[in-house]
Amino acid sequence: MISDIQQGAATRMGKSIEALKHEFSKIRTGRAHPSLLDQITVSYYGNESALSQVANIAVEDARTLTITPWEKNMVQVIEKAILKSDLGLNPATNGMVIRIPLPSLTEERRRSLVKVVKNEAENGRVAIRNIRRDANAEIKDALKEKLVSEDEAHSAEDKIQKLTDQYVKEVEKLLEAKEADLLSI
Repeated sequence: MISDIQQGAATRMGKSIEALKHEFSKIRTGRAHPSLLDQITVSYYGNESALSQVANIAVEDARTLTITPWEKNMVQVIEKAILKSDLGLNPATNGMVIRIPLPSLTEERRRSLVKVVKNEAENGRVAIRNIRRDANAEIKDALKEKLVSEDEAHSAEDKIQKLTDQYVKEVEKLLEAKEADLLSI
């Protein structure tokens, strides 16, 4: 019973860390990476499709992405989708290949991205604390129903707290790494 609650909490906290890593990967650091375009969708025969499903996205060099659509008629659709996105990118088309040069980040933009990263990290910490709260509520319910003793409940709450501290430290490590990455020129 107690181990199931702890295992469930650990699994959910791990998923929160993965979600945070995914959010961090969307925030660009000035280096070209195909995941920058993950949230862009294009209309493909009437259906909204992810850009990666209608074209090949590659890194040409440290500051340039290339997109090669599977079909020639998709070039302009993809170009419009990139321009409409809030990424601030200006694609340049050369026949069937779309090149996206990534502008270098200004100091002001770096600082604003650090604020965004800190906000995402705080959301991750809040999610982990909510998981702790839920796990502790399950333990208290088990205690009320006399499924566990008070000593077992107290011990379980301590273990859940240690688990929470461990995952919050991991959030801090991810935040420090991303912040350093953003502020390096």
